[in-house]
Amino acid sequence: MTFSRIRPLSHLELLEAESIAILREVAAEFERPVLLFSGGKDSIVMLRLAEKAFRPGRFPFPLMHIDTEHNFPEVIEYRDRRAAELGEKLIVRSVEDSMRRGRIVERPGQDNSRNRMQITTLLDAVAEFKFEAIFGGARRDEEKARAKERIFSFRDQHGQWDPKNQRPELWNLYNGRIAAGEQIRVFPISNWTEMDVWQYIFQENIEVPSIYYTHRRPTVIRGGLVVPISVLMPALPDEIVQQRDVRFRTVGDMSCTACVESTAKNASEIIDETAVTRITERGATRVDDKVSEASMEDRKRAGYF
Repeated sequence: MTFSRIRPLSHLELLEAESIAILREVAAEFERPVLLFSGGKDSIVMLRLAEKAFRPGRFPFPLMHIDTEHNFPEVIEYRDRRAAELGEKLIVRSVEDSMRRGRIVERPGQDNSRNRMQITTLLDAVAEFKFEAIFGGARRDEEKARAKERIFSFRDQHGQWDPKNQRPELWNLYNGRIAAGEQIRVFPISNWTEMDVWQYIFQENIEVPSIYYTHRRPTVIRGGLVVPISVLMPALPDEIVQQRDVRFRTVGDMSCTACVESTAKNASEIIDETAVTRITERGATRVDDKVSEASMEDRKRAGYF
């Protein structure tokens, strides 16, 4: 009798299998889950994992984006097109609409970001559709507050997060029991890194918005960051605007997202750049995280993604 040798799973295959199992667990356990899809690289990977988990059937949940209306147009175009290609329902709720309804008041100022303002819009949408489980694309390597997250992140009836009041996840067992009004934020790619994401995009040949790759745009150096100049982020009087070859490592609100100098034209070249970088993507490109050491944790405690 001969036995065929079983090939061990690769690192990416193990991560993929874990994430797919989490997606299926939530779909089986909760009546009203939703997947947050912004058109950014992490949510794009989440979308591919959902395809592998549930195709050829429809997703057992809609997609949702909380739109600041200060997003990069290339990303919004990709978001709408990809949802249409998949034939999946996309719910969009906007910060602008929340302001028109008096739910939020925008603060004036050069460094004002709508990221924190998304919290009210998100919690209103969760209440509107009675979502119980909200899939997010956060990863633990992004930022130290996110490193504290469980995969099933318990939120109270106000959508707030208490890092000291989370449930143990021994042996990858997840406790999804919640009372009425409470939520679970679910992060299936918690154990992935930025490198893993780009290796997966390369392996799966996944299209991403063009601004993830090198392109030329006017920029200034501000606070040690390469800041793209736009109507939302104009140059200050003493700043020198220069055309630079840049790409974005993360694509949040235009008012708080910096870029990095780069010549990477494809996923393979981004992998090479990522291999030698020593600064996290948020540390290198997110202006709003520079406000204080606890900026992200403060937002998360209030109900942020």
